[in-house]
Amino acid sequence: MKAVIYARYSSDNQREESIEGQIRECTEFAEKNGMTVLRSYIDRAFSAKTDNRPEFQNMIKDSGKKLFDVVLVWKLDRFARNRYDSAKYKSALKKNGVKVVSATEVISDGAEGIILESVLEGYAEYYSADLSEKVVRGMTENLLKNKFNGGTIPFGYVLEDQHLKVNLLTAPFVRRAFEMYNEGATMKEIRDWMNEHQLKNPRGNPMTYNTVEHMLKNRRYIGEEKFRDMVIPDALPSIVPMKLFLQVQDKIAVNKKAPARRKAEDDYLLTTKLFCGFCGKFMIGESGKSRNGTVHRYYKCATIKNLKGDCKKKSVRKDWIEDLIIRRTIAMLNNDEVIDDIVSKLLALQEKDSLELPYYERELADTENSIDNLLNAIQQGILTKSTKERLEELESRKEQLEILIAEEKMIKPKLSEEFIRFYLMKFRSLDMAKLAHRKILIETFVNSVYIFDDKLVITYNADEKTETVTPEEINGSIIECSGAP
Repeated sequence: MKAVIYARYSSDNQREESIEGQIRECTEFAEKNGMTVLRSYIDRAFSAKTDNRPEFQNMIKDSGKKLFDVVLVWKLDRFARNRYDSAKYKSALKKNGVKVVSATEVISDGAEGIILESVLEGYAEYYSADLSEKVVRGMTENLLKNKFNGGTIPFGYVLEDQHLKVNLLTAPFVRRAFEMYNEGATMKEIRDWMNEHQLKNPRGNPMTYNTVEHMLKNRRYIGEEKFRDMVIPDALPSIVPMKLFLQVQDKIAVNKKAPARRKAEDDYLLTTKLFCGFCGKFMIGESGKSRNGTVHRYYKCATIKNLKGDCKKKSVRKDWIEDLIIRRTIAMLNNDEVIDDIVSKLLALQEKDSLELPYYERELADTENSIDNLLNAIQQGILTKSTKERLEELESRKEQLEILIAEEKMIKPKLSEEFIRFYLMKFRSLDMAKLAHRKILIETFVNSVYIFDDKLVITYNADEKTETVTPEEINGSIIECSGAP
């Protein structure tokens, strides 16, 4: 198995050691499980509440190259603290044959593990929301006292005693950049001019187009500070006169090009879950327009799409099959016996022994045995410099293992039955008109759907049993789409 490590911390207030600890534990996990770590993707001072993380996006992009099989994270909340982002990007990785694995949370590969993972992600989102409320209060107080609220220090300023002060060396370049743009220079020309003067952006890198654009729009340069809906004028010393700033904003609005049309979001919810009942291949989402301009969306057997064999399965309408699966899944969750069964399985899963403890205990026994052998050699008069160094290494490792074993044996916080039941009940109140809610429902509970011409066979993560649905049970709806383009 080839793996990459993703590590992250949320703010500049956290230390670099946080990253080192995540990398170390993920590396140890990989070694114990026979994985080869190819590289690490690290985002420093980026929150997992958003997917706007450079290295995270690079990792998602690189997964399409099929070079690695696993993304290792210290805990699942390092990957995402938003359930919808988590489901979206795990689905993207899954399409590329890549799985997200936590190095410190014991989650089985079985059906129950998928439910437990969803609960852990929900708990992480709850913790993040609670923490956010406390942070907002603190940052509001800082703003009222004109204190710096953290983040990247703007080019042209320096931080002193929690307050932003004008940097006398770089502030003149900021004002000149505004003057140049107002006089007709482009952002690219300003970027090149600043790089010619060997100026660096706040992260210590050469100036880029985006850096210049952000600088020319940054209202901090007129002394204005903002947090959420609160705006404080004269919160910090200004660098650019108000008149010049407003003139530049007008020119930016005039010069702004029409935004590029974004690619439509892939909302084929059953991708990687819907299979052809005849040949077993994936059913792949496709769309096309009829002669009158009507857009048809449907799932098509991969065998037929790729022309790699014969298969008689006809295409199925996208909206029909997705709505059907969602209705059946909600019906399953409305069964109290099913909820009781899921809760009991999750509680039992949490009681399973740690996967780490046997490894640590076995290594400790080997280490103690090696120490005894060295001590016997020393008693027999065999004492060299390398012997002493090796003994010190073993003693140090023994101490580390004893600490790890003690930590594993400590009672760790577990999800209560009430919390798990409350979380599962929330799925009953999802709004199925919202795409994000439909996605999380299918991603969490639907394992696979096999579609034939006369029936559907649905397998849920919440139960080992399968459900067979016939046309008669769905009011005679057809299970094929002969009108698809």
